[in-house]
Amino acid sequence: MAGDDAEIVDELRIDGRDRNFTIRLPQATVDGREPPLVLVLHGNGPDPGGPVMREWTTFDEQADEWGLAIAYPDGVGGCWADGRGVTAADQAGVDDVAFLRAVIERSAERHGTSPDRVVVAGISNGAFMGHRLALAASAQVAVLATVAGGLPAALLDVRPTHAVSVMLIHGTADRIVPIDGGHSRRRGPNGELRGRTLSLRETAEHWRAIDRCPPGPGETHTTESSSRTTADGGVGGTRVVAWTVFGGGHTWPGTPTPPEWDEPVTLEFDAAEEICRFARPLLVSPDLRRL
Repeated sequence: MAGDDAEIVDELRIDGRDRNFTIRLPQATVDGREPPLVLVLHGNGPDPGGPVMREWTTFDEQADEWGLAIAYPDGVGGCWADGRGVTAADQAGVDDVAFLRAVIERSAERHGTSPDRVVVAGISNGAFMGHRLALAASAQVAVLATVAGGLPAALLDVRPTHAVSVMLIHGTADRIVPIDGGHSRRRGPNGELRGRTLSLRETAEHWRAIDRCPPGPGETHTTESSSRTTADGGVGGTRVVAWTVFGGGHTWPGTPTPPEWDEPVTLEFDAAEEICRFARPLLVSPDLRRL
């Protein structure tokens, strides 16, 4: 599919703002169909953007292995309007759902990617944004994968039109976004708590209910470093995985952290690779996933 110029930098104008993203196209498709698109969403920071996730993860390598197009969008001011009401983008009224929908549509028009078999993957603020996009654009988003980011409580009443397969990865030693959920560290003007997010368990239960997975504990696979529980049988074959990383911090599994970053990370598995492996067989048409 792609030649030597497989990396493309693009720009969109959304609500009066110039928005940027980089897309990395696969060298060839796997099954001859439109290649699925993966949106990789960075976390909140002083000045992060798509390049941070491109350097930090192996999604570029996965593009050719799995026949996926990978898009790295940039948040406004290094953050996303994820619905919690605590980021600068939220407070400025940035419409990141519209931006990410536009990225999906632009990629489909110009690069032939599938407009309705999209994977959204993100960490922290990018994970929260992933939940928001999957709920608001469930006809387009077939798979959601989050690292260190439960469902924002403010989104509990949002009802998607389609089931979405979900992989949730969270470390037990995450001090920034605890696995048991809680409030944002950014308090209100009078010190009030804001931006509550659900625990890993509660988030998995919520998505299982949305997808109409059968009741029961699911199937659990445990290793020395982690444990993951899978609920199968959702609408359209959707499934929900809750992956607990023992002793894992606010980090991306599979990527070593720099010495100055005092957060534990597991190298037992590569989150980008596992996300692509999880997603590839679940990228079914929206007609099959309609609720």
